Amino acid sequence: MLVIRDLLLSPKRFGDLLRGLPRIPTNILAARLKEFEKAGIVRRRLLAQSPSAVAYELTPYGQELKPILLSLGVWGARALGAPHPDDVLNPDSVVLALEATFQKDAARGVNASFEVHVGDAVVHARVVDGVLDAAPTPLPAADLVIEAGSALRPLLMGELSPSAALSSGAVQITGDRPLFDRFVEIFRLPASLGVSDRIA
Repeated sequence: MLVIRDLLLSPKRFGDLLRGLPRIPTNILAARLKEFEKAGIVRRRLLAQSPSAVAYELTPYGQELKPILLSLGVWGARALGAPHPDDVLNPDSVVLALEATFQKDAARGVNASFEVHVGDAVVHARVVDGVLDAAPTPLPAADLVIEAGSALRPLLMGELSPSAALSSGAVQITGDRPLFDRFVEIFRLPASLGVSDRIA
């Protein structure tokens, strides 16, 4: 599923996939990709900018997994603890987190652009009246720039309020302060019982 996740936003070369999944042995990754090709989930394509380079991309059949993986991400996020120092966080992961937590109803009537920094990852999100367009690239002249670091997860989970995030220094912003409150309303996990409540 992690290989599929890393192909959701764009085709990637074998080396790109390895960098995003540093703990997977090369032979295992190669075997998984062959299995996915055989199943019609992944296909190879030549890159236009480098005709000798091969990239892997999801087929339309493979793209059907996107809503399933986003739902699994939301489900699993409730059981996540604090990030570990050796966790790998790439821009694609941040974009998928924003897509998974996007609350369409809260975004109706909102027209705003955000640039989000999490560690070395810089992504952007444009919201236009309930529609989200997010990508793993910076966005010059964004309405709000958010430097969240490890505080992004507790913000999206509702464990950290916008005011507490700013007053503690866990998050720094550049731009309209009230727009940060809107960002946290638009990108959040839906309210539900916590893991301990469900187990009890």
